Amino acid sequence: MAAGKKTGGRKKGTPNRATARREREIAKSGVTPLEYMLKVMRNPKADNARRDDMAKAAAPYVHPKLASMQHTGRNGGPIQSVDLTNMTEEQLNALEAIFGPLAGTSGDDASDPSGEGEEGS
Repeated sequence: MAAGKKTGGRKKGTPNRATARREREIAKSGVTPLEYMLKVMRNPKADNARRDDMAKAAAPYVHPKLASMQHTGRNGGPIQSVDLTNMTEEQLNALEAIFGPLAGTSGDDASDPSGEGEEGS
């Protein structure tokens, strides 16, 4: 193998012989289970509960499942938070001087009580 680079063999995503053969046989045999589920789901004359069941059953084959993500703090520990409500005006101004430029805003947040910055920026 050349320096962590794949050389030769099947390209990524290319099915092996058994998979390709199985897919050809399924295609020749008629309607696939997914095609059937989608057909029932799209049939306005079918019972709504049945259509819902077919949509639920077909969804994993049509839409990727989103992965959950765990957010953690340093070294996998809890995320640290800071309570700014008891800080003096002088301490808050010092923090604004330090972190204001990093946030891309400057000046007083009096016009923006949410502290979320300007809309659209």
